[in-house]
Amino acid sequence: MHQGLKKKDLLGIKELATEEISLILDTASSFKEVLGRDIKKVPALRGKTVFNLFFEPSTRTKTSFELAAKRLSTDVMNFSVPTSSVVKGECLIDTIKTIEAYGVDFVVMRHYSSGAPHFISRHVDASVINAGDGINEHPTQALLDAFTILEKKGGLSGLTIAIVGDILHSRVAKSNIYLLSRFDTHVRLIGPPTLIPDLRDYPAEVFYDIHEGLKDADVIMMLRIQMERQGKGFFPSTLEYSKYWGLDPQKLDIAKRDAIVMHPGPMNRGIEIASDIADSSRSVILEQVTNGIAVRMAVMYLLSRVKGNG
Repeated sequence: MHQGLKKKDLLGIKELATEEISLILDTASSFKEVLGRDIKKVPALRGKTVFNLFFEPSTRTKTSFELAAKRLSTDVMNFSVPTSSVVKGECLIDTIKTIEAYGVDFVVMRHYSSGAPHFISRHVDASVINAGDGINEHPTQALLDAFTILEKKGGLSGLTIAIVGDILHSRVAKSNIYLLSRFDTHVRLIGPPTLIPDLRDYPAEVFYDIHEGLKDADVIMMLRIQMERQGKGFFPSTLEYSKYWGLDPQKLDIAKRDAIVMHPGPMNRGIEIASDIADSSRSVILEQVTNGIAVRMAVMYLLSRVKGNG
């Protein structure tokens, strides 16, 4: 029997017990049903306030959290760094203390520094949800990915899941590895040697040849090339990257006939993934977007119960 979440914050998959992951996914299934109704709103967190605190650009994740909060009947506040006192030199802890003085219940935080949400969580009573910190983790993305795979495949155990691309800089990849390894999956990491980190701590198999890595895969998870973090020459050109590690119809044919294709977005079409694949029936990219709302609703709902506010 599920006992519920153990902490007031969701900072990373690494900090979650396997039963907590299962509880979030089960709860998300209930909220997915809500999203299919004519009135897509429940009063579960009426009177609560969510503060979106994004220090990096985001469209999908920020919008997803905002929609999830509104579907739970919470009030939403958005923090814009370019128009805030941060540009005047205000330190992070003073920014957070000011926000907490508003009486918020949740702080959804994206930050360019790994560990920033962990730091903040120790200084506020509000529940902190990590929406991506540096190259560390992006826990709700991994949860929505797992939820999508469960919907399409009926389970996780025994699946071969290929994660392709910029593993080194990808917080999405790290959270997915942490999550999927809990459920008896076979995780393969595929990409150029310069973009795959030291993997002694990761339960995954490494392939530098995409043709070998995709053989008999059940799920193909493509990653965005993180141009903003490419300070060094990790690969000669986007043309070469596309040729060797981009997903096109010929490479997709190597995987199982019923393999699904995923991408956390935003996509670099024609580089990481061909448009005809991204828009095909094998792609579940738009379903990932929808499922993200349900998963984030589940996370906020369960965290509110940890604090005794549910």
